[in-house]
Amino acid sequence: MIDIYTLKTEASFDSAHFLAGYDGKCRNIHGHRWRVVIKAVSQTLIEDGYCRGMVMDFADIKSALRNEADFLDHSLIIEKGSLKQKTLEALREENFRIIEMDFRPTAENFAKYFFEKLKEKGIPVKETEVYETPNNCACYSEGGPA
Repeated sequence: MIDIYTLKTEASFDSAHFLAGYDGKCRNIHGHRWRVVIKAVSQTLIEDGYCRGMVMDFADIKSALRNEADFLDHSLIIEKGSLKQKTLEALREENFRIIEMDFRPTAENFAKYFFEKLKEKGIPVKETEVYETPNNCACYSEGGPA
């Protein structure tokens, strides 16, 4: 049997988005209170120092997730090329905070986005969950199906 330790934390942010080319309500700009839950795993615990007996310091994992969520907070998140240049310029003239992504801003893509961002920061992330609503979420993990 293999020991697995799991840490779980979450953060939230508010932002607007729309799905260009979508045939439904989500083609219009709308907002969400996004909730991001991450799970980090390890088979071992740190053996010495101030983090002895831990997978890692919760402060570090929370800070890494919070920084990513804060970056997206209170913005309009769009897929690059989904708005006319004139529209973008007009919104920016009004000082709207617009974040352009290389992907369509779906919960599925955000789940992968947070996974990759946290992994880049050295977090041993196993899975991310991104909730658009309290009842609907997308999950991302590397590897094959469970």
